[in-house]
Amino acid sequence: MHYLTISFTHKNSTLDIRERLSYNDDTQLNKCLKKLNEHSSINESLLISTCNRIEVFCSCNSIIDATNYIFELLHKRSDLSIEELEGRADIFDDKQAIEHLFSVVSSLDSMVVGETQIAGQLKKAYRFSFDRGLCSVKIARAIKYAFKCAAEVRNSTDISSKPVSIASVAVDKAKQALPNLKGKKALIIGAGEMSMITMKHLISHGASVTLINRTKDNAQKMYVEAYSNEKDESRDVLIDDYENLADAINSHELLFTSTASNEPIITDDMIESCDFSRYWFDMAVPRDIVYSHGERINLYQIDDLKTIICENISVREDEAKESLLIVKKHVNSFFDWLQTLSIEPMIKEIYLRGFEAAHDETERVLEKGFIPKEYADEVTKLSEQVIKRFLHDFSERLRQTTDESRSQDLAHSLKYILELEK
Repeated sequence: MHYLTISFTHKNSTLDIRERLSYNDDTQLNKCLKKLNEHSSINESLLISTCNRIEVFCSCNSIIDATNYIFELLHKRSDLSIEELEGRADIFDDKQAIEHLFSVVSSLDSMVVGETQIAGQLKKAYRFSFDRGLCSVKIARAIKYAFKCAAEVRNSTDISSKPVSIASVAVDKAKQALPNLKGKKALIIGAGEMSMITMKHLISHGASVTLINRTKDNAQKMYVEAYSNEKDESRDVLIDDYENLADAINSHELLFTSTASNEPIITDDMIESCDFSRYWFDMAVPRDIVYSHGERINLYQIDDLKTIICENISVREDEAKESLLIVKKHVNSFFDWLQTLSIEPMIKEIYLRGFEAAHDETERVLEKGFIPKEYADEVTKLSEQVIKRFLHDFSERLRQTTDESRSQDLAHSLKYILELEK
């Protein structure tokens, strides 16, 4: 069994490529995962699709066959050539795949190092696959260890001491353009986590916020959820109808959009001239805004936020180094544990056969009258204790054999001795 990750991120792919590979529709995502698992070399899979990354993570029997099949599916999805996809993708297998997974969930591979959203996004991707029976124990083991690793990174370093995200970076960019956000009119489109974070940051800076979502009730729920545990305070927030979107985009200085739409929701034909400059932040993949030029609009997309992001990486460099050491420790621990899993069933089989032989011998001596029958329980306990004492050091040595090649050799030898290969 092998682990494999095919990864497209902000590091190796343009926004256009990530758009063409992304999955925002649950039905399409479900079909993709089912197709992955239909291949004979892939037994479990999950897919992470966010604004900054599209990654396939799977357990497989053949890395080469699985890799070729994944690229074939992504080629059909994106209409990009297999050669281009192979040239851009980062491919991680076995130990590298697990180290990458642990780094991702610990937010060390994010565009904004230390951001807090990726853990939730990975958990959602895992739950989506698990609930549909498309991943099971093999991926579950890795995910469990990944979150254990992320917890230590979070608790042992300061990398997430000041939580940041794409949304907070976008608001920081807005502050650079308009040093004082107090009283500025800001429009937020969408009702997901990114929109919630944006709303909180804008409100904290005194902006006047309007929320719009296709389903108005979801915008209301988002606002209530964001402040349900806080004291009732007066906040300048308006929730508008989606039908008023065209008017809203032409009456607000600031616009932040992050929807799950597969098609642009703002196009040139909706944009009117205004007598003030506008600053628009499109945080969605695929993009929400298709805009040519002019009309005093400054448009920022995901990949336009790299200046602030690079500064963020520099500030957190020491914490990142410490975090990577924690990741490597957990990766080694994970594979040590996996090795014991391959040995453990055989150790159990040895004990069971020992106990069976002891019980048979106990029955024999009782039938022969060598020992009075009233001592049957004591004799059974004694024989089992002898077996346990004899096998203890032997089994502990087996469990401590974590070197991969030695462990595999021992496993094959034990299978032969116990005749388990049949």
